[in-house]
Amino acid sequence: MKPWCFMAALVLSAALLSAQDASASVDAASIVDASRNRIQADTVSTRSRMVITAKDGSTTERLLDQYSKDDPQGNNRIIIVFQRPPSVAGTRFLTIAKTGGADDRWIFLPSLGKVRRVAGSEGSGSFVGTDLSYDDVSSTSRDVNQDNHRLLREEALNGSACYVIESIPKDSGYQYSKMVQWINKSTSVTHQIELYDKKGTLVKRLEIQSLKDIQGRLTPMLTKMTTLTTGTSTTISVDIMKYDDPIPEAVFTTQYLETGRAR
Repeated sequence: MKPWCFMAALVLSAALLSAQDASASVDAASIVDASRNRIQADTVSTRSRMVITAKDGSTTERLLDQYSKDDPQGNNRIIIVFQRPPSVAGTRFLTIAKTGGADDRWIFLPSLGKVRRVAGSEGSGSFVGTDLSYDDVSSTSRDVNQDNHRLLREEALNGSACYVIESIPKDSGYQYSKMVQWINKSTSVTHQIELYDKKGTLVKRLEIQSLKDIQGRLTPMLTKMTTLTTGTSTTISVDIMKYDDPIPEAVFTTQYLETGRAR
């Protein structure tokens, strides 16, 4: 091959690889977006049991209610209310995931008797003593444009054909350096997510362990977050799930956080 032909071939090959990478990036983002937005509902209401397993195998259980509803601007709002045990009863947490912007978060702790804003720098902090961080709680409504997505491969997970997609946050301040998720090719359900710290170490694994058809929507009913560095885990089991039930607007306010009353 003549030198100029060799160089031309290299340029053409690079161009083709670049086009393939761009296409994979677009496809990967679309897959992630489809997974996060696959359930269409005006509102979501749940009652769940949360079991926290310590390193020595001992467990503690918590009961909580969760409500979700988009505001008129399309921002996703989630409020979580802990019902028991007494040590956490009355704790209420509100997050508003803004489209294209940082989340707003507030928490009411009965021991403090007031609402406290959760700073963005606290995103990696433990959410009420669980294996979930504040960032983890709002991760399902995370804007797909906040990360760069790449299709790594396709493989089976627990008998389901999945896309394996790597997502790298554009914001260097985010607690994870990357997330790798297994998304079902036929249902768009995310079955597993691996979470890596700033050093590139795998630190957490989120697993969807049970699904059920609820009102025509394939819904996660049992979810487990394991902290691999500590050997602890938090399992969330959904007892009640309702879609499209009316939820008063007043529920998604700091006043509700403080009083527990929608008025």
